[in-house]
Amino acid sequence: MEFTSDGKPIHSKEYRRRRILNWLPLGLTYAFLYMARYNLTVSKNALGDLMTKEAFGIIFAAGTITYAFSFLINGPLTDKFGGKKAILASASGSAIMNILMGFILYGILALGWNLNLTLAFSVLYSVNMYFQSFGAVAIVKVNSSWFHVRERGVFGGIFGILISLGLYFAFDWSQAIVNFLDKIFKDKFNELQTLEIFSNVLKYIPFDKFHSLQNLIEQAYQNAALEMPKNPQYWFVFFIPAMILIVWFIIDFIFLRDNPSQAGFKDFNTDDASSGEEETKFKLSDILKRIFTNKVIIVVGLIEFCTGVLRNGVMHWFPIFSKEQIQLTPESAGVWNFWFNNWGLILAIAGASGGMLAGWMSDKFFGSRRAPVAGILYTSILIAVIFMIFNLNSPVVLGILVAVISISVIGTHGMLSGTATMDFGGRKAAGTAVGLIDGLVYLGTGVQSLSLGYITSANWAYWPVFLVPFAIIGILLTIKIWNAFPKGKKELH
Repeated sequence: MEFTSDGKPIHSKEYRRRRILNWLPLGLTYAFLYMARYNLTVSKNALGDLMTKEAFGIIFAAGTITYAFSFLINGPLTDKFGGKKAILASASGSAIMNILMGFILYGILALGWNLNLTLAFSVLYSVNMYFQSFGAVAIVKVNSSWFHVRERGVFGGIFGILISLGLYFAFDWSQAIVNFLDKIFKDKFNELQTLEIFSNVLKYIPFDKFHSLQNLIEQAYQNAALEMPKNPQYWFVFFIPAMILIVWFIIDFIFLRDNPSQAGFKDFNTDDASSGEEETKFKLSDILKRIFTNKVIIVVGLIEFCTGVLRNGVMHWFPIFSKEQIQLTPESAGVWNFWFNNWGLILAIAGASGGMLAGWMSDKFFGSRRAPVAGILYTSILIAVIFMIFNLNSPVVLGILVAVISISVIGTHGMLSGTATMDFGGRKAAGTAVGLIDGLVYLGTGVQSLSLGYITSANWAYWPVFLVPFAIIGILLTIKIWNAFPKGKKELH
């Protein structure tokens, strides 16, 4: 294989086209997994008092903590059986759990079931998140065989874009479903009221020829009343992502391949931590030893724990805060309504920008080292969170600050979970490495979910204050591994 002057491999056009055909369906499946994961946040705002902030915090924490510890099983399983089987398990399992959550919501809202929503959703959402945890592991495992270490900064950007698309699907598509369901419910309610008014008016007209018309309207009113749902059909917020995942399951089954040789190309040395060990048969104990004795991976995992707190501490609580606390003036209403109704789009743009910026900076300025970029982005997060403390009542400034945090935190996440895991885990242990690191992301998510569920119920002013220490810790940890770069046993190409 030939290489450019900066060490990047030169691939054929056929290889690059087939690689796109491989990672694009895989990546879009991963993006729609986000929709089947974070639709819970959108449903919380739609359900109102049926799902309180404390209940949302408990459900979300149960799921994310389950996700965090699932890597102990799913990382090694993915290293053993391959990324394709992992993503198929993720898509199918998550689809089934979303169908069950939608069915529970249907029973409560439409049939009047007397169920404990918090308990039922905590169990089902936890199982959903177990299957979800295969997703990030699968995408990194597959692409660790298709991307050279010198190309992975770009892949980190791609990973950030996929995350951003997932957030767009999760928030904006799910919110569009809620808005559509609300409109249908409102239209049916208005129709029912109109029929009732006409029926009542015709009762007082003393002409026989109106009686038959009155009877027809009365019958129409009764039929409409029978068909009138008790609540908007919010269960579709769970059913629709499930159907989409089933479609991507089929596409992945057809097109996805774990490595180039399965697609008719030659496997090559990716120069990561597994370099020179292509023929070595690894046992699970060997993989676990490699991961848990690698100081760089451990530090990256601790940074990503902070990332989990910061990313979801802003991403999920900002829409809830905006609905509860923001007092709009005529001047700010237009801008703020756009911001709130297009939160997913804003996250997508911010995340894609952050992901590509982080990947470009890593490969261009830091010799494919990941920690310096993470340190720069974490510094931006710290500054923005501090400014949040003093601007909670300023809608426009707050909106800009949460966008800056989203750019930085998604860029960091793509760079570390999506790229550093491949580098330092190597192809042999990529699944277990990303499992550990992504697991710590969601352990941090669980911590913030439980904490902020109660903190924000007491006083929203403590929301950004809670986030500050995690930004500081993240910066200090990036300094600790500033010059880290993976080394294989051999320098063969």
